[in-house]
Amino acid sequence: MSYDWLGMAMFAGALVLLSVGFPVAFSLGGVAILFALIGAAVGDFNFAFFNAMPSRIFGIMANYTLLAIPYFIFLGSMLEKTGIAEKLLETMGILFGKVRGGLALAVVIVGALLAASTGVVAATVVAMGLISLPIMLRYGYSKELAAGVIVASGTLGQIIPPSVVLVVLGDQLGVPVGDLFIGSLIPGLMMATAFALHVLIVAFLNPEVAPALPASVRISGKKLLVRVITVMLPPLLLIMVVLGSIFFGIATPTEAGALGSVGAISLAAVNRQLNWAALREVCDATMRITTMVMFILLGSTAFSLVFRGLGGDRFMESLLIDIPGGTIGFLLVNMLVIFFLGFFIDFFEIAFIVIPIFAPVAQQLGIDLVWYGVIIGANLQTSFLTPPFGFALFYLRGVAPPELTTEDIYRGAIPFICLQLLVLALIIIFPQIVSFLPSLSASPRAV
Repeated sequence: MSYDWLGMAMFAGALVLLSVGFPVAFSLGGVAILFALIGAAVGDFNFAFFNAMPSRIFGIMANYTLLAIPYFIFLGSMLEKTGIAEKLLETMGILFGKVRGGLALAVVIVGALLAASTGVVAATVVAMGLISLPIMLRYGYSKELAAGVIVASGTLGQIIPPSVVLVVLGDQLGVPVGDLFIGSLIPGLMMATAFALHVLIVAFLNPEVAPALPASVRISGKKLLVRVITVMLPPLLLIMVVLGSIFFGIATPTEAGALGSVGAISLAAVNRQLNWAALREVCDATMRITTMVMFILLGSTAFSLVFRGLGGDRFMESLLIDIPGGTIGFLLVNMLVIFFLGFFIDFFEIAFIVIPIFAPVAQQLGIDLVWYGVIIGANLQTSFLTPPFGFALFYLRGVAPPELTTEDIYRGAIPFICLQLLVLALIIIFPQIVSFLPSLSASPRAV
C-alpha cells in the first residue's frame, strides 16, 4: 500500500500551522516529528533518515555562504539606527522637491539605494514610513500613492543585490550567490524604474495627488550641493564597493558583506552617530534576525528529511514532471503556487518549504538555476505586498499616523503589485535580462 499521501498531508499540516501564526521553525520541526511517528505507525518510515540530521546541522553551521546574512543585516541596521538612511531620504526629497511627485520619486530612489546597501525590507519600510510619510501627507499627497510607493520601494531589497532572499535561495538551489546577485541586478533596476515611471505618470495625469514642494521649503545652490556631496556620495560609494567587489570577482558575497559592515560603521563614525547605544541596538537586531533564520534552517532540514522519508519528494517530482506543457507548465505552476502562498506566509517559509520540492524538478528539466532563482526572488518580492498578510504592509501600518487606514495601504499597494508582476513576466519571457550581466562578469567565486 502506498503512503505517498502522508507527504502531502505533512506539507498541508505545516501550512496550516504557519497560517495561524505558529513560529516557523517549530512548525516545521514539530510537523516533521509528528509525521515521522505517523509514518512509522502506518507505513514503513525508516528512522535512519534522522541519522543524517547531525551532519546536516553541522553542515548548516559550517556553511560559509550563510555568513553573508548577518553581515548584510548588520549593514542595514547600522544605516537605519545611526540616521544615515534618514538624512539620505531627506536630501533626496529636497533634490526632487520641485518636481511633481518628487517626494514619491525620492522614496523610490532611496528605496533602491538602501536595497543595494542593506537588502533588509523591514528597516527600509520603517525608516521611510517614519520620515517621508508625514511629509507627503502634509504637502497634499494622496494617501494611497504615499503608502503604496513606500511599501513597494521597501520591497526592492528582496531583488536588488545584496539580498538576504538571494542568499537563502542560493543555499537552497546550490548555486553561487554571486551569480544570483549579478543576475538580479537588471531585474531589480527594472522594478525600480517601473515604480518611478508610475509615480511620474500619475503625477502628470493628476497633479493633485502628488504636488511639488512649495518653494519656501526647498534649498538650492551651494547649500544643496554641499548637502548632496556629504550625505549622498558616501552611501553611493559604499554601494559601489560592495556590489563592485562581487561583480568583478574581487570578493565573495560574504567578504563583501563584511566589508560593507565595516563601511557602515565608518560612515556612522564620520557622521558622529556611532555610540555604544546604537551599536548595541544594531547587534541585537542582527542577532535576533540571524537566529530566526538559522532556527528556520534547522526546522526545514528536519522537515525535508521526513518529507523524503515518506516519499513526498518522489510523488511531487512525478506530479510536476507530468504537468501538461512541460517546462512552461512547470514554471506556471511554480509561479502561481509561490504567488498564492505569498498572500499568507513569509518569504522565508516559502523558500524553505517549497524550493526544496521544486528545485530538483527544475534541475531535471534542464532549467538554468540562476535564472530560476532570480524569477523566484522576483516572485517572492510580491509576498511582501500582497494583502492580507504582506509584511511590508504591516511594517508601514505600525508606524503610520492614525489618518492612514489599513484600507488605504492595501489600495495603494495594488498598482505596484501589478508592476512587479509585469516585470516578472518580462524576465520569464526574456531570460537574457538575467543572463546578460553574468556572461560579462569576471567569473565570480562560488561562495
